[in-house]
Amino acid sequence: MTIELMKIESGKDEKFRYILENAYVDPSEEIEHPPIALSFGEHYAKKASFPIPVGTYGNFSFVQAPPKSKKTFFVSLLAAAYLGGNTPYTGKLTGHRDGKCLAHFDTEQGRYHAQRVFRRTLDMSNKHNECYQTYALRSLSPKDRLEFIEWYLYEYAENLGVVILDGIADLCVDVNDIKEASEIVQYIMKWTEDLQIHIVCVIHSNFGSDKPTGHLGSFLEKKTETQIQLEVDSDNKNLVAVKCKRSRSFPFEDFYFQVTKEGLPIIIDGLDKLINY
Repeated sequence: MTIELMKIESGKDEKFRYILENAYVDPSEEIEHPPIALSFGEHYAKKASFPIPVGTYGNFSFVQAPPKSKKTFFVSLLAAAYLGGNTPYTGKLTGHRDGKCLAHFDTEQGRYHAQRVFRRTLDMSNKHNECYQTYALRSLSPKDRLEFIEWYLYEYAENLGVVILDGIADLCVDVNDIKEASEIVQYIMKWTEDLQIHIVCVIHSNFGSDKPTGHLGSFLEKKTETQIQLEVDSDNKNLVAVKCKRSRSFPFEDFYFQVTKEGLPIIIDGLDKLINY
């Protein structure tokens, strides 16, 4: 091999040395489990109890369900649990906030309907919105949504803990474009790793299937920490089952929530606790 072929541009050399330093994982090093952002219930081992992660800092999860399956109601439960701790609505769903804030991006709804969702979280958590930052991005193009979210995350990362992307499919033009879908998921993985936040993505399921939509859904399945599936009860449309379809951690047990006559989701402790309206 000639010297010319062995030469590496100085810029690439610096880049690869940076990767070499930061990507190396020492097998003998004691690396702690990522801190938990959201959990549901506990599991017991060696005479001790541990929260069961729904999501940890530095990773992402995603919620899937067919259209009109109360995904935004479930998102409100997650947000209320994170902001408010133990609330009358959130049951064993627990936020491990430690003073961090939550950013909520809605890409599908107009300002009126998005605000109703955001207010629901505050009503459930009994909090003001100083640590709950809410944005409706429906009017933006996919490119502008993606660029704005990235700018926001790095601009306000210091006190950020959890981010909700309600409508991740709206960050790309075509969920079935392999290159575009892969790039979107790469952004999610980079943001969570760089900023040590947890991102909750929301995506539709394919019609008549439990698969999330398109190549984007397939890439999310492969890279996510936790895949959450919602199923509306066939007899009671206000009752929704929440299932841990996949998890890199100890999976949380299935649970249910229903929507009250006031329009607020509430986790119920078993079907025998169903509230009749």
